[in-house]
Amino acid sequence: MSSFERQIKELLAEQKQTWQVARENYAALGKVQTRAFNYLGRELLVQFNPERIRSSAAKVDKTSLQARPCFFCHRPKEQKSVIYNEDFEVLVNPYPIFQEHLTIPLRHHERQQILPYFHTLLELAVVLPSFVLFYNGPKCGASAPDHMHFQAGNNLGFPLFKDWCGINKTQVWEEKNTRLYTSVEALPRMFFMVSKKKEEAIFLFERLYKLMEVKAEEYEPMMNVIVWMEKDSWVVGIFPRKALRPSCYYAEGEANLLVSPATVEMSGLFVLPLEKDFKKVTLADLQTIWQEVSITEEEQVKIIHKLKNT
Repeated sequence: MSSFERQIKELLAEQKQTWQVARENYAALGKVQTRAFNYLGRELLVQFNPERIRSSAAKVDKTSLQARPCFFCHRPKEQKSVIYNEDFEVLVNPYPIFQEHLTIPLRHHERQQILPYFHTLLELAVVLPSFVLFYNGPKCGASAPDHMHFQAGNNLGFPLFKDWCGINKTQVWEEKNTRLYTSVEALPRMFFMVSKKKEEAIFLFERLYKLMEVKAEEYEPMMNVIVWMEKDSWVVGIFPRKALRPSCYYAEGEANLLVSPATVEMSGLFVLPLEKDFKKVTLADLQTIWQEVSITEEEQVKIIHKLKNT
């Protein structure tokens, strides 16, 4: 365990004791219900977590964001932090999905955008080796898209962390210390980067980033990103997206499911804040959700073609 990770573990323990909101919500995780599905040999999990309705139902349109104070600039007095570097600090997430759930905001107010800070995501994975780091794009699950931040959760909470080697994938790019793979046939559509060299990982991520479509009136390609260390290599999962929410989110009556996919859901853990949804959701529903928010197979092939030929 790194000295920085030890500091973070101490922060988690202290906040769970002294901050009532955190204490109650982390205690409630012990009673959270889960269901498991088998998808092509992978385990998908569904978690019933009522406290996460703040995130699942968050309004992230421009008017709503302007009407509320920034979550990170206006914090509860009980919320403490550990400074990481000149740019970022680490907070305990008071509405957790995992028993160790961190939020890592920029120390000044700036919109959600990964490209200038991808190197920090890689560096955080090194100093927090028992965590998975992740990024929700401004239209891909971030409930605070007005303030740049990452998140982290204990690594065994992510089905993808346990199952990624078994996913059917093919190699589409190679450098001396870096390989890029793409998922084949299975959902959600994604890229895997495995790299021993930070500079190569940054270079390849920037290339992919610039090959993805930026929608009208947006400033960043839609994506979720997940990172962890495996021995001496970074494993980076990149989920290109085409939609913020699936059709079931907006449906009426029995067809409605209140699920707004972020990196956690794209990684195989679906968090549902309503018990009715938790009880009725099916594997087919989960596949449809992934299908509707992921890029198409044709779009995936187009990105690969550009990568190989530009």
